[in-house]
Amino acid sequence: MLHKTRGIVLKTTLYSESSVVVQMFTEKFGIQSYMINGVKKPRAKIRMNMLQPLHLVDMIVYHKTNSSIQRVSELRPSPIFSSIPYNIIKSTIVMFLNEVLYKSIRQQMADENLFDFIFNAICWFDANAELNVNFHLAFLLKLSRFLGFAPSTQTKSDQSFFDLQEGEFRSAPPIHPYFLDKSDAAVFISLFTLPFEKINEIKLDNKSRRMILDKILVYYTLHTASFGDIRSHQVLEDVLS
Repeated sequence: MLHKTRGIVLKTTLYSESSVVVQMFTEKFGIQSYMINGVKKPRAKIRMNMLQPLHLVDMIVYHKTNSSIQRVSELRPSPIFSSIPYNIIKSTIVMFLNEVLYKSIRQQMADENLFDFIFNAICWFDANAELNVNFHLAFLLKLSRFLGFAPSTQTKSDQSFFDLQEGEFRSAPPIHPYFLDKSDAAVFISLFTLPFEKINEIKLDNKSRRMILDKILVYYTLHTASFGDIRSHQVLEDVLS
């Protein structure tokens, strides 16, 4: 049976000389793997450049409930990116976010709110003419809300430390090393609460941005099973430095 759904490309793996298996986060079915044939042929209707990390697509697919690999009838970019593929900083940020997403929502079932957040955030990042070098920080903190471990923003006047393990403010540093002091916690929470349109108002130098990103990755490691290391982390730091 054929179904229409939107999809977000997460990972493309070569299967044969001209075929690939693409893992998608779909609006209708959650994470699915799709076999796509002939992507490297000269007249291919579905080409490899449509299947790059976090590309957004409209699809018509065959779906069998008990099948581990599904089939695609039609696929087209929607929207077609205007800046991400052509801007090295934007494309590197997207590559990094793609790796985090792939490790964070591997078992995710259909979730319309999560899908809409990712889809709309990537659309905004591509369409925004101003390069926003805090986007990936805000994206990951906002994403945590949909993954079930959003940081608590409630604090009292005597609570100056943010416990990354518990996701909340404390009046004294915890016995473990996973916490932020008052100034860093303020940046952390601002990135979480401010809309994307305002996050460039948070002024961070490269050193501070790297530190906050490191803490965000620690936060994900503490709250996501089998999160592991992020290999594109260093590439991102090199490009933003």
